Amino acid sequence: MDVSVGQRLPEWKLESVSAERMKLLAAILRDPNPIHWDPNEVAKRGLGHRVINQGPTNLGYITNMLMDWAGPSCIRHLEARFTSNVFGGERVVATGVVTAVRGENGERLVDCDVWLDRGDGSRAVDASATVAVPD
Repeated sequence: MDVSVGQRLPEWKLESVSAERMKLLAAILRDPNPIHWDPNEVAKRGLGHRVINQGPTNLGYITNMLMDWAGPSCIRHLEARFTSNVFGGERVVATGVVTAVRGENGERLVDCDVWLDRGDGSRAVDASATVAVPD
């Protein structure tokens, strides 16, 4: 795989974040926060009228992008900062840029700045990742 500093990672897109999946995930995880399934609770808190996606799911979109690019067992390190909410029905795009390429412990490692943007262009997750890529 050809990789160079400054290279843009392929985009991973989800056209519409599913409010029903948020509700299902909250039930599976026994997540008691009603902002993930009750739009009235979201409105009561002054956060709009659509349910809010779980933060780990937003980070999962970034991991999907990385694994689509470099393979299912590529991620060696991932550190994230959540900067805004993702709401039901929104489009999201995960991508990034290569910041370093190096060899370490017999692996070819690529450091990246990665992120998840909402459909309006605002950033929902800002992160850094290290992935192993094939030679």
